[in-house]
Amino acid sequence: MTEAIARWGDLKKRAISAVFMLVVGAAELWLGGITFSFLVFALTGVMFWELANITAPRRRRTPIAVGVIAAACLAGAEIFRDDLASTLLILPGLALALTPRRNRRVATVYGILIMVAGYGMIELRGTGTPAILWLVSIVIVSDVAGYFVGRLVGGPKFWPAISPKKTWSGTVAGWIGAVFVSLGFVATGHAPWMAVVLAPFVAFAGQLGDILESWIKRRAKVKDSSSLIPGHGGFLDRFDALIGAVVLIMLLGLFTSVPMPRPLGG
Repeated sequence: MTEAIARWGDLKKRAISAVFMLVVGAAELWLGGITFSFLVFALTGVMFWELANITAPRRRRTPIAVGVIAAACLAGAEIFRDDLASTLLILPGLALALTPRRNRRVATVYGILIMVAGYGMIELRGTGTPAILWLVSIVIVSDVAGYFVGRLVGGPKFWPAISPKKTWSGTVAGWIGAVFVSLGFVATGHAPWMAVVLAPFVAFAGQLGDILESWIKRRAKVKDSSSLIPGHGGFLDRFDALIGAVVLIMLLGLFTSVPMPRPLGG
């Protein structure tokens, strides 16, 4: 009984926070445009603050400054586009490299991934609601499936040295959930069949994003990136999988046409 309570003890707080984030996120996904962009700017700044804070906890002013720089650079990348976008997406990561902190190289690379993900979120939303909704749905469904199946079924750990709670059963459940999400988009005519093939890779990229953030936290000897979200920790703890998934889509887009969902008739 005690073990069961410990296993599910955080479920209520997680559920309340998740519902709130889903409502806000759904509204912004539907609205799109400048309000969605400003939300992504703000989230990027907060996640940079968390990253800077856990890798240099004694430097109180630096994390805030780096977070502001990240949000401003992402806004600048959206304004200046191809002319300066690449440079502006790299600058906040370099700011982490120039200040004393633990795991400086890792923090720099992860900071750049955060920026690329923020830029990618806005770009994907610009193609229409189906693409970003598909991506977010895959991340959410694979995370929820992994959470419940991992705790109910258990079994061998996926990568115990870095993420002790993740199991192979939860990981595979996430892939299956991602396939079903894509099948739903195919059935409604919003996605090509190749999106079904891509879905488990997107889910896996999200899972790797989660593991990477867990690894950074373990090296920094912290449990959560912050305590801003009750039951979830910080925004990095909640959006780490989305970072991995968006970065994969952005990388694939550099080399090939990605079979993403499109608006009907688009």
